[in-house]
Amino acid sequence: MKKSFFALSVLTAGLFFWNCGSDSSGLSGGCTENCTENPEALNSSDANGNGGDNPGTEVSSSANENGGNGNSSGSNPNNNTGSSDSGNGGTGSSGSNNTVESSSSGDPTLDENGFPTIESYGEPPAEYTKDILNNGKTGWGSRYWDACKGHCSQRANVATESDEAYAAGLTVMRNCNIHDVEVPAFTLSPDVQQYYMGYKGTDNACQTGESGTFTCTDMAPIQVTENLSYGYVAAPGVNAACGKCFHLQFNGGNKINDVKATHRALKGKHMIVLASNIGNDVESGQFDVMIPGGGVGNFNALSTQIGVPPSGLGAGGGGFLTECQLDKGLGYDNTVEAYQKCVIDKCEEVFKDWPNLLRGCKWFAEWYMAADNPTYNWEEVECPQYLIDHYASSFNTTKDNNYKWHDDWSTFKKGDALDTLHCWGPGQNPDPNGGAGCL
Repeated sequence: MKKSFFALSVLTAGLFFWNCGSDSSGLSGGCTENCTENPEALNSSDANGNGGDNPGTEVSSSANENGGNGNSSGSNPNNNTGSSDSGNGGTGSSGSNNTVESSSSGDPTLDENGFPTIESYGEPPAEYTKDILNNGKTGWGSRYWDACKGHCSQRANVATESDEAYAAGLTVMRNCNIHDVEVPAFTLSPDVQQYYMGYKGTDNACQTGESGTFTCTDMAPIQVTENLSYGYVAAPGVNAACGKCFHLQFNGGNKINDVKATHRALKGKHMIVLASNIGNDVESGQFDVMIPGGGVGNFNALSTQIGVPPSGLGAGGGGFLTECQLDKGLGYDNTVEAYQKCVIDKCEEVFKDWPNLLRGCKWFAEWYMAADNPTYNWEEVECPQYLIDHYASSFNTTKDNNYKWHDDWSTFKKGDALDTLHCWGPGQNPDPNGGAGCL
């Protein structure tokens, strides 16, 4: 079934009550009293990009949320400032955001990740490449890839009012283990018992290391045509909602109006992005584009995942390009070709064993023209099926489930059966003695 995403903004925490009479999660018997769900932390970053949660809970995955550092600040105080520029962006639009279905015929060709190839989705809709340079809504793009579990991999950040709403497409984002194998985004709480059916997001690798969950690498940006690409972003808290999509058309400008050859080379190209993260320090109109090699910011699970120390990942804010500008001696007024070669060399060195990350890193140099904090015009659009397919969890397809909590997901392999729990209240089967418990 094709999934659709509608605009939503679930950014409040509270207590949700289990409906004992209608247990959609498959927990036979359910609970009998005190049926309270354990709400997950919202994990929105603070103004400095630091997660709002205590250590050990899920926190922000967008590099600091990198609005200021994911090369929005970089390392050069004269070029890559991280100062707020709210005048650059418009406000988010509201309304529904349904799937755009592309034409295709026959069984799709699958890629190495088991998804249809980009070609299998057919020609993209014309609206994705329409000219919007005069629509009056402008913003700018920073970049990051910290490999953390994203905000939208957390149950609290998507609509959970009903199974019907969830099934219509308001699903959580996929996350993967250290071996890039998809695992559940949330499970039953570690302390679940017959009277308590709380849920908890699987641990964030940015806090727990290799036992936790990471961004799936196939969410790296991808070229669709010469003038169109798809990708994922951390969106500003003021207009962000997990699963909303936006059309960006690059207008040849730069965040601080310091236009270089790379910005001019990117002008006119289009990108459709899906919000997979929420950044409270990302400005209105700004999108923090997920680009491998774009800098890890304040959080770094990438070193853990690929075995490369932070010093090998380029500048924390700005990544490989900022390293090329500052440490490799290219400065800020070199040729497009010089920046492209320097960045590609770093991509091939660092991501040689990670094909999706290598693809996305080289995309930045080859399609994005190694543009540093480019500006664009933008609008909200319906989501392409490609982005939805790589976004939506294949495990948590309903708002409730009975997957058992695990502290360590590093050994989970594709096709492994998931442990589940079955709970019952006093006097309910299968306990012959009339007691309560969980199996």
